[in-house]
Amino acid sequence: MSVQKASVCPLDCPDTCSLAVTVSGDRVLAVRGSKVNPITHGAICAKVANSYPEFVHGPNRLRYPLKRIGPKGGGNFERTSWEQALDTIRDRVGTVIDRYGPQAVLPLNYAGPHGMLAGDSMSLRFFHGLGASLLSRNPLCGGIRSAAYAGTFGATPGTPLQQVSLAKLIIVWGNNATVCNLHLMRQINAAKRNGAKLVVIDPRRVKVAEQAHLHLPVRPGTDVVLAWAIAVELERLGGLDRAFIDEHVLGFDAFMEAARGYPPERAAEISGVGLNDIRTLARWYKEASPAVIAWGNGLERNQNGGSGLRAIAALPALAGKFGVAGGGLVGGAGHAFPKTLDKLTRADFVPPQTRTINILDVGRLLLDDNLNPPIKALFIYNHNPLIVHPDQNRMKQALAREDVFVAGIEVAMTDSMAYADVLLPACTHFEHADLYPAYGQQYLQRAEAVIAPVGESLPNTEIFRRLAAKFGLTDPAFGASDAELMDAALRSDDPRMQGLQPSRIPVDRAIKMQYGGAEPVLFDNVVPRTPSGKIELLSQTLGDRYGAILPGYRPLVSQYPLTLITPASDKRITSTFGALPESDATPVLEMNPDDAARRELTDGTWVRVWNDLGEVFLPLQITTVVRPGVVCSEKGAWLRTSPNGQTVSALAPTHKADLADGACFNDARVEVQARSDILAHSDEGSR
Repeated sequence: MSVQKASVCPLDCPDTCSLAVTVSGDRVLAVRGSKVNPITHGAICAKVANSYPEFVHGPNRLRYPLKRIGPKGGGNFERTSWEQALDTIRDRVGTVIDRYGPQAVLPLNYAGPHGMLAGDSMSLRFFHGLGASLLSRNPLCGGIRSAAYAGTFGATPGTPLQQVSLAKLIIVWGNNATVCNLHLMRQINAAKRNGAKLVVIDPRRVKVAEQAHLHLPVRPGTDVVLAWAIAVELERLGGLDRAFIDEHVLGFDAFMEAARGYPPERAAEISGVGLNDIRTLARWYKEASPAVIAWGNGLERNQNGGSGLRAIAALPALAGKFGVAGGGLVGGAGHAFPKTLDKLTRADFVPPQTRTINILDVGRLLLDDNLNPPIKALFIYNHNPLIVHPDQNRMKQALAREDVFVAGIEVAMTDSMAYADVLLPACTHFEHADLYPAYGQQYLQRAEAVIAPVGESLPNTEIFRRLAAKFGLTDPAFGASDAELMDAALRSDDPRMQGLQPSRIPVDRAIKMQYGGAEPVLFDNVVPRTPSGKIELLSQTLGDRYGAILPGYRPLVSQYPLTLITPASDKRITSTFGALPESDATPVLEMNPDDAARRELTDGTWVRVWNDLGEVFLPLQITTVVRPGVVCSEKGAWLRTSPNGQTVSALAPTHKADLADGACFNDARVEVQARSDILAHSDEGSR
């Protein structure tokens, strides 16, 4: 007999949907949306509804501890016991610590499960107590946007997602909403029914752009120029709110001086957006109230990413679009929750002078024999670095080092786990309790396990408790229960918690984060939390930290003529579902007809996409969905989809963005040839 149980989607997505899970015994039969969270309102994406039962119970699921018996990367393992696996980790990592010190140990993780406990709670307590090197994770994705937002507004929440329905003009900027932010669409559709205009800014005519009144196909990396041009046109139209600027904005004169160097005529040439479209958008923005901008992560992934985001964030300040529900900028949702992350992760355990390593540098540093101390023990969890990191071939070479011990903690046998020495099976989120704030909406949820752990899998928290015990970490903090970790994660005495302890939030309730009993509205019941207390278009904080006191623009120079963008897919979330049959097909390469004709390429042919870092073979789809000069192929595909064991991450560069030392995936420059023309040279361009 089946029953339905409440849960929450843990995937790295801004929506954090409430779920209704149909369970029979210890099996998940079906996953559907529930209406517990009013934002997600019973709707979930197809990839979750279709993929989760197979992900939990399918043949790729890790059920028992394993130890490697063949060469790294070969994927050959044999079953072992938990005791033997933990002893091996203790002995091998202990040897590394004895020889090189604890900073030769590094966690390598990201946002596989989005819950606060599975994401990083007991795990960081363990690494902090061990004295391991610290990992800066945000540069891989989202860190640039977080830095740009905080540098402009401080740690204060922006416009709640549900207020988009109140807007009269909605600008969706670099946000592939139907794939990556599904429930924004519900708000957009409600607003459009009330007469709102929709503008989409994206180099690709994504599905939401097909519904827009205006689509601006901006060249990747030039968003800052486009935003400056809109500011200049607003000034020409008399659309600047001088009273608001004088009272609430810092750095107006310096910002506008930079912007005036890129008037609409020049910006149109650089950005590839039509001059009339720039002027139309500025006029619509001036006239509409409320007007709201909903940005995504895609536009941050270039060397000008932080500048683009800051210039976009300046527009509602310049035009005075704050102070009213439905106006401003959808962002900063994570700041709505009363988190106490230092208490959760016990940052006080970190030894003085512990180094911090950028997650983007791990592949390079693993190969650096002059690094002192070297990285000789790696814990990979909640992450598939071989598929997700830039410069895939270097990461593959790094993980193949036999003198680096790799402990893997995962739900499924990923491409990265094939390089582990010892594998520990982790629970899916359906098998443990967790807390779920969000980074795209402002409702807090909690979930309980809906089935027992599959096989001998354990929650991340229990795995790291056992590791802490093996390594002799005896502080009571390393034995804290999951309920105690929940109560350490959020301030229960904060009014936003409505008198509830985090560990006792009902699973059939989503807690709206409110300020004085109302949703946050910037310059009504919340204010910027910057050093000046104003919106900082000129940020000394960002200047001191990154040398970026103002936004700037740097053209990217490359010998390769095409820009490769790699958006998310409707079949997988990053690489989570990459092993499932529906995600097994090789992604296509989308190319504009003009670019295809120039290369004498025909639709459906296999092409070689290459640069100095690697080469990928993909079937070609000729389409006007992408603008000229841009090619597109979805991220997250596993190596088995590729004829030569390289995916689009092999082509992504390793240079850093202007903020947060962030990744520049969309700065990938490539050339494309018909595969039949270059078979004799198929080794060229790969390492």
